[in-house]
This record gives sequence, C-alpha cells and structure tokens, in this order.
Amino acid sequence: MPDLACKLLVIGAGPGGYACAIRAGQLGLDTIIVEADRDGGTCLNVGCIPSKALIHAANEFARLGTFAGSAPIGISLSEPRIDFARTSAWVGSVVDRLSRGVTGLLKKAGVRALKGEARFRDGKTVVVRTAEGEQRVRAENIVIATGSEAAALPALPFGGDIISSTEALALTEIPKRMVVVGGGYIGLEIGTAFAKLGSTVTVLEAASRILPQWDHALTGPVMHRLEALGVKVMTSATAVGWSGSALGVESRDGRQEIAADKVLVAVGRRPRMRTAGLADLHLTMLGDFIRIDERCRTSMRGVYAVGDITGEPMLAHRAIAQGEMVAELLAGRSREWDKVAIPAICFTDPEIVSVGISPDDAKARGIEVTVADFPFRANGRALTTEREDGFVRVVAEAGDGLLLGVQAVGEGVSELSAAFTLALEMGARLEDIAATVHAHPTRSEAFQEACLRGLGLPLHI
Repeated sequence: MPDLACKLLVIGAGPGGYACAIRAGQLGLDTIIVEADRDGGTCLNVGCIPSKALIHAANEFARLGTFAGSAPIGISLSEPRIDFARTSAWVGSVVDRLSRGVTGLLKKAGVRALKGEARFRDGKTVVVRTAEGEQRVRAENIVIATGSEAAALPALPFGGDIISSTEALALTEIPKRMVVVGGGYIGLEIGTAFAKLGSTVTVLEAASRILPQWDHALTGPVMHRLEALGVKVMTSATAVGWSGSALGVESRDGRQEIAADKVLVAVGRRPRMRTAGLADLHLTMLGDFIRIDERCRTSMRGVYAVGDITGEPMLAHRAIAQGEMVAELLAGRSREWDKVAIPAICFTDPEIVSVGISPDDAKARGIEVTVADFPFRANGRALTTEREDGFVRVVAEAGDGLLLGVQAVGEGVSELSAAFTLALEMGARLEDIAATVHAHPTRSEAFQEACLRGLGLPLHI
C-alpha cells in the first residue's frame, strides 16, 4: 500500500485520542487516528460506561427487592426476577451505540481512521498492521494515547475464573460467590453491583481499610452500606493462591480458604507501554509513565502523550481535556495545562466526589483552612428519597474563604461534581456560594449550606 502522510497521527481512539483527533479535524488539521479495537477505548467499551450501566441495573433490581416486603412508603410487589443475559445484552447495546457515535464524530470531523496495530519505526513514522497488510504513515506530529490495562497479581494470573474488570463486565450469568481482590473504586463498584444482583461477595483489601486513598470520613458511609448489603470486607488481607474452587487468603486471622465461582482482581491499572514499540523510542519516563510537560510534550520533538499513559489521575475526563489542548496547540493556539481541579468520583453506594484538596492535604501542606460540612440527614430532598446518608464538605482558606476543595458522599452526588469543580476554577469563596440561590428541594442545597456553616451562619442545622 502507498505511504500515507498527515499533520497529526493519533495512536489510540480512547477518550484522550478521539477527543484530540476530533478537535484537530474541526480545526482543519489533516489527521489520522489508529485503533486496533472498537473506537472509544477502555472507558467506553470495557470500563466506565458498561460498569455504570451494570450499576444502574443492579440498583433498579435491588430497589425492587425492597418492595417485596413491607416498604415504608407503602409500595409492595412480589419477589423481582432478573434475566441477566438480557441485562448484559442491554449493557452491550449502550456500549455499541456510544462506540458508533465516536466513529461517526471522527468521520464528521474529517479524520481518517485506520484499523490495526500501530508500531513506531521512528519519531515520525509508524507502521500499522491492518487486515489488508502493513500501512506506513508519516506524520509531522504524533500523539500517544494507548491508555492503560488491568494490573495482574503474580499469584493470580488472569484466566478462567480469575477475571479482570473487563471479563466481569462481560459476564452473562450472575456468579453465586464472588471474591473481589482489591478494595479500591473499581473492585467496590463492580462488587457492590453483583452483591445487589444476588451474589455472595467478599472483598479483600491489603490496606487497613477500603478506599485507602480517600479519607475515612468519606469512606465510612460506603463501609456501612456494604455491611447492610451483606458484603464481607476483609482488610489487611492478601490473596496468595487459587485452587480452582477456593482462594487462599492471608490475614490477621491467619490462612484461610474462601470458596468462589469468580475471583475479580481489581488492584489497579498500569500504563499500556508494551505496545506500539513505545520502548524503542526511549522517551523520558516518570516511573512507569511517559513524562510530559504542561503542554503534553514528551522528550521527543513532535511526539505528545495524553491520558493514562502519562500517569495519575488516570481519568477519562483528564484525558479528554489533554487531547483537546494538544489539538489546539498544533492548530497554533496558545494553551497549557492550568487546571485548578480535576474531579474524582467513586460510583460506589453511596457515591463519593472529591475536587481540590482535602483537610488532610491542607494539613500536610501547612495551609490554615476552614472546614465545614452539611449532612444530608438535614436535607429535605435526601429525606424524600429515603437516602439521607452522607454529607457535603468544603475546605477554604481560613483568611479569605477561598474554596480550595469540596468533597461529598451520598446518593447521586456525582452529579454535583461539575458545580464543585466550577466553583474552584472560578475562584469562588464561601460567601459566593452561600449567596447563590440554590433550588429547593435539591441535594445541591447541601453545598450552599456547608458554605454558610463555614461562615458561621448555618440555617438548617
């Protein structure tokens, strides 16, 4: 096949890659994107989207189950049933629809797409192994957006009943017994969903508590909810081997065997560096990740990197923002990474949101702060939905009240993340949020009320 040439070549059609290619196409840059699998990357195909669809289905099923007995609000029905194969097909249809949407957006932006495995020949040349043969592409600029993959454990290699989140989200039958190795957000999101669907779930966490990267005040309500759902949580526990029907576990109580039909290993993700011949480029690294500057430039001229391959936080929305920025830079615009805050969310039950710094972060940095929270048990909307667990907390500079961080835990608080992030990006102070009219009755009022409390002027507590 004849060689191809372009202004920009993007390797990987995940959130960072496709966002970069779409924006570049919109700005008139001759762009080619290479993807070996379906457009959308891990997040859309085997991560964020299918997991949230599964969580929704599990929540609906569990809620119906509460009406099978004597529900406080007066609704009753017979025991609900679930056709999980049909549920899985619905999850797949959501993924398919969004993946086709990304493909359509790339085409609409005038981006040329190549299906196949890419491999660097040098900093300007990539060979793509397609179904039709090898295709050489020369580009003035290249963006690496190869993403990340599930990290495995030496004692529990993936295969058979030892599964990663990818296989867990593709199950068509509900396992009777599931052990989740890893009490981080991925393991707890999927484990909680299967517990609601009827699985007997055990969670193993090597640290002394679940979600160890989040402060205890935020994770406490999640732990209480797991207990209510019948999920057994073992902390300071390590998986040491699989017999084919039981998982060997070492904990403070000694060695024991836990019977399981499926073992979900969710101990984190690692950058996908063993692809595309990235090692041959000898880029400057930052640990396991490609080192980049404030414009996502690597140590090689004309080679950029975005998304999970560049390190924490490994979040799709960070990748999208990086991809957009690189495209605009290549189109001649002046841009650099100057984000004040990037929201992080656990779609557990209840959900957790953290934007900016926490009280512990402020203490570690020697910043004197005002910390105030408002519990959902004092929020009218929360009480009318029967879920009053959790709170909204604000962290502000002690002197002028400048918001430095906002955290929340509670049902549906993920939808408040944009308001929290916008407040920090706009340089809002406690008085700005306190003086903003918040609709009643909504959970968003807890944000205003927390700020009022930080000013010493609480209304409803």
